[in-house]
Amino acid sequence: MKKLFVFVFSVLILSGPSVSAQCNAETLSTQCIPKLASGFNFLKNYKVEKGSREYVEYSYVFAKGNQYMINVCGPDQNAEGIIVTLYDSKRNKVATNKVEDQYVSAIAFPCNSTGIYYIQYTFDDAASNCGGSALGFKR
Repeated sequence: MKKLFVFVFSVLILSGPSVSAQCNAETLSTQCIPKLASGFNFLKNYKVEKGSREYVEYSYVFAKGNQYMINVCGPDQNAEGIIVTLYDSKRNKVATNKVEDQYVSAIAFPCNSTGIYYIQYTFDDAASNCGGSALGFKR
């Protein structure tokens, strides 16, 4: 009985660090909302959990004449290692937050054509492969 107790206790202690390191993308996506720049109205937040996928992708209809902002929030309160890339309906890249090995926490995009846009998240050596994002707009 004592050996069983020691075994169970050891398993719980050893599994503790992995539990605390799990992704909480819901919280990160919610924390991104107030980081939208002044004048931008919140539209939607996104959970970004890589899991076994190569990338995470969402789509949204953007309207001509509006400016859109996409914020990225990582576990360390920055966007380091999380790349967001915006593609138009023809899958042409129109914006990204990685510029010359530097990550910015937000991208702004003036929409010149109404249509479906794809918001794709990839991870570039990010330790946790986890994050959150918020989409906002202004006219």
